[in-house]
Amino acid sequence: MPAFLRHPAFRNPSVLIGGGILLALFIVTVCAPILSSLDPSAIAPRLRLRAPSEQYLMGTDALGRDVWTRAIYGGRISLLVAACVSVIAVSLGLVIGLVAGYIRWLDGPVMRAMDGLMAIPGILLAIALVSLSGANLTTVIVAITIPEIPRVARLVRGVVLSIREEPYVEAAIGLGTPTRKILVSHVLPNTVAPLIVQGTYICASAILIEAILSFLGAGLSSEIPTWGNIIAEGRAVFQRAPWIILFPGGLLAVTILAVNILGDGLRDTLDPRMKKRLGA
Repeated sequence: MPAFLRHPAFRNPSVLIGGGILLALFIVTVCAPILSSLDPSAIAPRLRLRAPSEQYLMGTDALGRDVWTRAIYGGRISLLVAACVSVIAVSLGLVIGLVAGYIRWLDGPVMRAMDGLMAIPGILLAIALVSLSGANLTTVIVAITIPEIPRVARLVRGVVLSIREEPYVEAAIGLGTPTRKILVSHVLPNTVAPLIVQGTYICASAILIEAILSFLGAGLSSEIPTWGNIIAEGRAVFQRAPWIILFPGGLLAVTILAVNILGDGLRDTLDPRMKKRLGA
């Protein structure tokens, strides 16, 4: 068995359940061309509003497009956005948090700027950026990422403020150790566990916001299959064809639930205070 699989996190039921569901969803979306030979954007008016059947697992929409095909291709967009937003937000927030927490004279100005960003509702900021720059995948990722950066920066800053007062850090400073080496060797390793947990919650938030933007018509083009677009298109015919909304909505809910379960499991395993409360 590989060494990383022996980590306590892989014995936590929440991690196994949440991670297993996400892995299954990832495999399904990656294998979308194998699981469905249909074009997610192909219009077939004669097949419109077909109920779920053996041929059409999730039925068809108002334009005759297969909902199953559009849903699994839409999952690609949601997971891609979640991964990109999480990586970018954690990376930039980590740098900002390290600088603000360790360099005292920068702490005030940097954190006031972060507070200013946090004062703006994330969904409104995302809608404004998408409206100004146009709806494309890059703009959507940037629009969702910006509101998440201050949250990561505040988390990292809090960790740094507690670590820099530790005796071994003060000893390293007294010995003339370069600041860069202190941050990399002593401070950065202590931020890994909370950042992993925060990254999972950012993933869940990114998936939901992307769906909301698409649902409101402020996200990706309606021609691109995303869960939000599919649900938005199904509103007009919900009473006649509820499956257009129920199936993509169910996938969206299951994905967010799996990410949150995974995040809770990682928090219980990686946070020393939670381990003590649980008697681990």
